[in-house]
Amino acid sequence: MNRNLIRALAGGVLGVTLVWPACAADGKPSVTTLRGKIAIPDSSPADIYRMERHDRGVLRSHAWQPPIIPHNTKGYQITKNVNTCMVCHSSTAASQTGATPVGKSHYQDRDGAKLPNVSARRYFCLQCHVPQFDAEPLVENTFRSPN
Repeated sequence: MNRNLIRALAGGVLGVTLVWPACAADGKPSVTTLRGKIAIPDSSPADIYRMERHDRGVLRSHAWQPPIIPHNTKGYQITKNVNTCMVCHSSTAASQTGATPVGKSHYQDRDGAKLPNVSARRYFCLQCHVPQFDAEPLVENTFRSPN
């Protein structure tokens, strides 16, 4: 038998084995979401979240939290060749633009050696930093910021 055919059959058997326990007796999925049976557009229409504009940085909830972005990032381009954030936030541009400069840790490789440009590990800003929105928490919690 062809190796690819054997792999495909094995993958199908594995897939059924993993999905089968999550099905009810009628064969329909028994997994539920936090929002229940409410459709996504009904539970979170896009227009209810408005961007909060802040003239100063938003306080962090804990010491290791990445700073929150106090401005809209819609339309920002961050690809392997272009990072719109760095136009204002690079260490050389920040003093002229008035933006918060990228942290020194972002200019180091994993061994702590200084780099002339932002490290590839820190290049995609929106993996850690998010814009501040006026939104209710998804689930209740009792967390209180120490700030």
